[in-house]
Amino acid sequence: MLSCHVSRHARLATSRGAASLTRPPVVLSQARLLSTKTSTTRPNLDQGPTNTATRHAWKLLTLRQSAFRQLSGAPLPQGKSRLLNFAYRTAAWFGSTIVVFGVGVVAFFLYDASTYKSHIPNGADIAVSQLALNPRTGGPKNLPILEVNLDDNDTEEMRRQKDKPKLVILGGGWGGVALLKELNPDDYHVTVVSPTNYFLFTPMLPSATVGTLELKSLVEPIRNIMQRVRGHFVRASAEDVDFSARLVEVSQLDCNGKQTNFYIPYDKLVIAVGSVTNPHGVKGLENCHFLKDINDARKIRNKIIQNLELACLPTTKDEERKRLLSFVVSGGGPTGVEFAAELFDLLNEDLTLHFPRLLRNEISVHLIQSRGHILNTYDEALSKYAEDRFARDQVDVLTNSRVSEVRPDSIIFTQQSEDGKSTITKELPMGFCLWFTGVSQTEFCQRLAAKLGDAQTNKHALETDTHLRLNGTPLGDVYAIGDCSTVQNNIADHIVSFLRSLAWKHGRDPENLELHFQDWRAVAEQVKKKFPQAVSHLKRLDKLFAEYDKDQSGTLDFGELRELLKQIDNKLTSLPATAQRAHQQGQYLAHKFNKLARAAPGLKANEIVEGDLDAAVYKAFEYKHLGSLAYIGNSAVFDWGDGWSLSGGLWAVYAWRSIYFAQSVSLRTRILLAMDWAKRGMFGRDLMSF
Repeated sequence: MLSCHVSRHARLATSRGAASLTRPPVVLSQARLLSTKTSTTRPNLDQGPTNTATRHAWKLLTLRQSAFRQLSGAPLPQGKSRLLNFAYRTAAWFGSTIVVFGVGVVAFFLYDASTYKSHIPNGADIAVSQLALNPRTGGPKNLPILEVNLDDNDTEEMRRQKDKPKLVILGGGWGGVALLKELNPDDYHVTVVSPTNYFLFTPMLPSATVGTLELKSLVEPIRNIMQRVRGHFVRASAEDVDFSARLVEVSQLDCNGKQTNFYIPYDKLVIAVGSVTNPHGVKGLENCHFLKDINDARKIRNKIIQNLELACLPTTKDEERKRLLSFVVSGGGPTGVEFAAELFDLLNEDLTLHFPRLLRNEISVHLIQSRGHILNTYDEALSKYAEDRFARDQVDVLTNSRVSEVRPDSIIFTQQSEDGKSTITKELPMGFCLWFTGVSQTEFCQRLAAKLGDAQTNKHALETDTHLRLNGTPLGDVYAIGDCSTVQNNIADHIVSFLRSLAWKHGRDPENLELHFQDWRAVAEQVKKKFPQAVSHLKRLDKLFAEYDKDQSGTLDFGELRELLKQIDNKLTSLPATAQRAHQQGQYLAHKFNKLARAAPGLKANEIVEGDLDAAVYKAFEYKHLGSLAYIGNSAVFDWGDGWSLSGGLWAVYAWRSIYFAQSVSLRTRILLAMDWAKRGMFGRDLMSF
């Protein structure tokens, strides 16, 4: 029986992959000897072996059986009490959790302790150029010129970049940051000029006005972003540009509070200064709040909490309380809609927990929109969905309404009648008004446009060509991106000028020029290359040719071609003033600058230093709309374009958050965003003013 028992265990071990653990010959002999002996005189297994040889073999056999049992994976013996077994397992899991948590805490404190460093100056001299300490003066206004920075000699890498082409970026918004994140660090000597030393994640700014997100979660220091390109930051405001001398005039207050101006030289200049809110000529905008910067969000938050606190005072009369709790948003675009939604969430979710219930009944939120629908740039179904959600949440949407004056305690607006034939003037008491009705040029951009004269005809933004070069400036020197710029759509003028020069070159009169279908295809290919945004309007070349061949001659004369191109011009709309567009333009410039830097040695060797180098090296800018999204109070809408749209409840809110979470500029801001959302869920919003 014992021999069979040993053989069965051996076969089991072999079948489970333990064949490599074969027993030594001596052990096998002893096992056979024991088997032979037990076949005649079997010992009592309960009492164990009785003689020395048998006892030795028994021990070896017991050890071998234990090894086989561990290799086979058979369960260990269990106690009879299930409750006791459960207690053992619970204690083991609890103890393991405590150990893991404790190790994590200890590791964190060890890491934290390693971050405290003492940098004691060693007294050694630091190499700083005299031009950095005492810059020379020059330029049209004889101002100091920042030719050398204080940290140009700090490291070997920065010393190598001193002689690189000087790239100056005005602004630290979406366009400038996208350019910095994609630019090759070894190709340019980069300087960023901005009045603020942080990048602001503007899409989530409405959430910061009501405490859903903290202000610090939306900002990232510019110097952190610039580390990868080893750039230099100057906290100042751009005042003017001398295009002939390649000098940017900037200003800043010195330590005595006095404004000081100086020049920054450039080889390439990128203007990305953003925009300001469009006043539309309305009186009394000093009584409104705007939402363009982090300080605006702080002021709005303080004003909302202040109104709530004043409404609780026993000395506040009923009419005054209703006025204080009347919140007006002027502008039905994405920002205005999202702020109204965030404000409703605050009043509906947190106000009832910490303020008298009477306040909830007397609060009113009004959204004034000049168009027929809110979110008018979105799909019509999404606009209707948003209006229905606001109607359910008792947010008063006033469409076809235009504000004429904002007073300290009320807002005056005109609203069209239902038949659209007359207008009615109304007055709405209000304790708070947010003004967000489009964008306009900054004073700096207005000065540049006036200086460039006829090259700049747009009153709302700086005009660029399709390579984002500022019209009217030396080719390849100055670029403009983001809200401060617009890409000029002049297909007709460009192609007509091209054909005129081509006709005169071949000794033909342009007015008598006739294009066959093959010629028209060649012209269309040039249009697609020069103006990528027109590609969608040139899909059916044969249909367009037949439509504008008025005399059915089989050719397009000069007038017919001009009319065709003008119709395409009219169909091309201005690019949206969104973070998405600025981000794409910044990435485009970075890729083009990288390629220009790689091509520079070859161009120099061939003595090609002038001309349209941008077009020779890189393609024209093409904007790709990736969709629009908006939060409308515990729900969200998505518009992908071309009829694709989506709307929904909380699942859409989490999708909306996920998209912006992924677009956040750094790991630091992502962690802060996640912590803020978790804190709001567990503890609610902070109802404090600062």
